[in-house]
Amino acid sequence: MARTFIAYLYLPALLAFSCGIGLAQDEKPLSPPKIYLDRSAKIIAYQLKRLSSERLLQVERNADDSKYLPVFQAILLRDGMPLQQRSDALKAIVILKQSDPVLELLALLESLPDDSRQEKATARSLAQMLIDQPIDRLKKNKQVLIDTVHSKKQIVRVAGHAALMESGGVGLKPFEPQGIIDWLNSFSMVPSQTARNNNRQSVIGALGSDDPEMRRAAILALKDISVDRELTFKKVAELVTQPDMIAAAVQTLLSIPVNQRDVPTSGKLVEQLVTVAEGTPAEKRTSDAFIDAMQLVDQLMVSVPVEQARQYRERLDKVTVRLVRIGTVEDEMRYDRPYFAVQAGRPVQIVLENDDMMAHNLLIVKPGTLKEVAEAGLAAGPNNGYQGKPYVPENENVLFASGLIPAFQKEVLTFTAPTEAGEYPFVCTFPQHWSRMYGVMVVVDDLEKWQQKPIPPRDPIGSNRSFVNDWKLDDFQDGLNRGLQGRSMKIGERIFKDATCAQCHQLGGVGGAVGPALDEVFQRYQGDSMSVLQEILEPSNRIDEKYSMHMILTVDGLTLTGIIQEQDGEQVVLLDNPESREPTIVRREEIEEMVKTSKSIMPKALVNQFTKDEILEMVAYLRASQKVVEPPSK
Repeated sequence: MARTFIAYLYLPALLAFSCGIGLAQDEKPLSPPKIYLDRSAKIIAYQLKRLSSERLLQVERNADDSKYLPVFQAILLRDGMPLQQRSDALKAIVILKQSDPVLELLALLESLPDDSRQEKATARSLAQMLIDQPIDRLKKNKQVLIDTVHSKKQIVRVAGHAALMESGGVGLKPFEPQGIIDWLNSFSMVPSQTARNNNRQSVIGALGSDDPEMRRAAILALKDISVDRELTFKKVAELVTQPDMIAAAVQTLLSIPVNQRDVPTSGKLVEQLVTVAEGTPAEKRTSDAFIDAMQLVDQLMVSVPVEQARQYRERLDKVTVRLVRIGTVEDEMRYDRPYFAVQAGRPVQIVLENDDMMAHNLLIVKPGTLKEVAEAGLAAGPNNGYQGKPYVPENENVLFASGLIPAFQKEVLTFTAPTEAGEYPFVCTFPQHWSRMYGVMVVVDDLEKWQQKPIPPRDPIGSNRSFVNDWKLDDFQDGLNRGLQGRSMKIGERIFKDATCAQCHQLGGVGGAVGPALDEVFQRYQGDSMSVLQEILEPSNRIDEKYSMHMILTVDGLTLTGIIQEQDGEQVVLLDNPESREPTIVRREEIEEMVKTSKSIMPKALVNQFTKDEILEMVAYLRASQKVVEPPSK
């Protein structure tokens, strides 16, 4: 039996399929499943449950006939279903029952069991759909939402509070202690920054509670409030000395921008956190809370004079090495920090936390060799890398390397920094990742002096682009309404390449060969530029069933992620990297739980470093290259 303990998720041959604009068109669709809707509710549910999500979406349904209600409900409740399919099913249910979306979502949330990861994930998706309902609709259902605070299900209570807050409704005053905790826990789900900010004083009030759980919830709620952060910094800093509050306090302090951290308070915090580090038992110095505290004290060193900072560093060196936490940004194929600094010749420990659904690694390489190493990593492949590590080449330019880290796991990489100062790139060498997923380790002779006046390193692949905007579909409505006439094919083609689209897709015979060509994308969407753009901006909005990602938890505690190639009663076959000769095969008896996610394998935010005009130039280029007639501007 072929057995691999890591499913390499970001598959180059499937990267092009991750967006709806690249789906293969040569497979004949199966006939719609026959469902007997004139049977009992239990039998209908049984028939629908047996279908895969792909087959479920092929079942005949009609929003004009109530007999199809169970089909729409099954789609809405199916785990891993894309948002667009859920939204369409909810609209149909509301029509058939002549009801209200808020009432239907609450009823479905109450009906869901919460004893599995799949059902919890579905509940979170439905809860967010509830909170995202139009403000007027939420206000109309104010009393219904107030009543949710008495639900036995926490997700219902928290979602109810978030929906009320989003609509400018009830705050914490009418509720008992548990209700206040639920209210505080709802802040992270509230879309409106204004709504969250308007409740700041109430959150500050909850900090004075005698209930430790309420105080911790209040501390964490302050992470999602963007006003008066300077005052928040001072207030939360007071709680660092309390052992049962320090973990939450440090998380919130880390979320406050550096320029909004009071200098005297920061200096005091450095002394307190160094003292905490000295008093932490050795076995607890790898905990998340300790690593967070060390990240904060490192950031705050800039607030104290160089010589004093050097003394603090010497004290820390006696109990811990230089800790650097690097995370991965979910769905965006990038690390969460573009650079960090270390002192030449000193021990370093990088904690790489993979919070993404795909597997990633991290290599530190010699200056100027990022692309060379990445290409050598591709040649090394998944099985023959340095020290047996996938996609890590036997190459003198590789200084240090992690293994390939599965979803929601972490690895600690410990090494001694180079003795020569310079800018050393770090990069993910899984195929097709390197052009987006990289950063720089800055090695300096005097870390304390550098931190007083940090100098951002040069981009290691020569890109001069930075974040422009977190683009939403509505941002482009006016531009598309005015039409795409008169735009430059040359500029559009350049943006298509700069956005890395051409690495995987061919257009007019030019581009990568790992995915299908995009020559008929506009025909597929009946010439609708907005629909094509939506697939670029919102890759998880529509996902073809056969390219859905699954996460498998094994009885041995392993996490495997990938695309199911086939499965039966005995085993599940995860689609492996096409370079690997054997797929990943997992026996059914080894599976603790298998969850289908609602995430696309295509990263979002691919175009957040481009201007609105540049993105429209790319859409115009795609359109013009397919000779689609441009409709008149509105």
